Amino acid sequence: MARLVLCTLGDLLLDVIVRLEQPLERGTDAPARTRTGAGGQAANVAAWTAALGAEARFIGKRGDDPAASLAAGELARRGVEVFGPVALGRNGVVVSIVGPDGDRAMASDRGVAPTLSADELEPAWFEGSSHLHLSGYSLMSSPIDEAATRAAELVRAGGGAVSIDLASSRVISDFGPERLRLVLEELGPDPVFANESEREAVGPDAAPHATWVLKRGPAGAAIERDGERSEFPAVAAEVVDTTGAGDAFAAGYLVGGVELALETAARCVSQLGAMP
Repeated sequence: MARLVLCTLGDLLLDVIVRLEQPLERGTDAPARTRTGAGGQAANVAAWTAALGAEARFIGKRGDDPAASLAAGELARRGVEVFGPVALGRNGVVVSIVGPDGDRAMASDRGVAPTLSADELEPAWFEGSSHLHLSGYSLMSSPIDEAATRAAELVRAGGGAVSIDLASSRVISDFGPERLRLVLEELGPDPVFANESEREAVGPDAAPHATWVLKRGPAGAAIERDGERSEFPAVAAEVVDTTGAGDAFAAGYLVGGVELALETAARCVSQLGAMP
């Protein structure tokens, strides 16, 4: 089997993860464990891909502030090649509030990341890549959506494949499911990753020729193709933090299929933080 050389395109953010030991109350403190480091859906997939032994590259625009330097440095230390322009302005930051059960809510500021344009891409960044993985966030804002389309053209010109993770049902709803279906039709990705709420949000007729890989959390995963559905149970794990579990799952799937995907997701949720 040819070695996977994966490019991801999207956001490189500073992750601030707060795991509460008690519920927040107005006007007082709550004890918590915290972690700060690199994050963002595309960056997380690249980091897990590298941890699983494949070659990984990240492409995205980042700011010129300390948050960007910290995030880029951490991603590089994890074995990922980091490409993309540095712009004047703030880098993106995402705050993840994790409850005692490991479930999380996120507040995201993408900073300069969505301003990546197609003419800022260098073809050399994609040379030799066998696969491009696109964050759904990169498809539903501009001008980064044009950069995503151009990246897909460059990778396909070299014989590579394209996959997409839909990212967020709220973003899909705000963007418009019909518009997103047209984007998927244009890009022709295979596979498409989604959780069940995202699959429902985009509609059953989206990307009908693609393999749909559904991330179902503690229920495991399902794969849908050509009207057939197969289900796979989750790997048992002590859940500490679910941040990034879907990204770890996607990396595992692209590197080694659904079994490795489930094992990698279990590894992710058993630690604090979205990266290995």
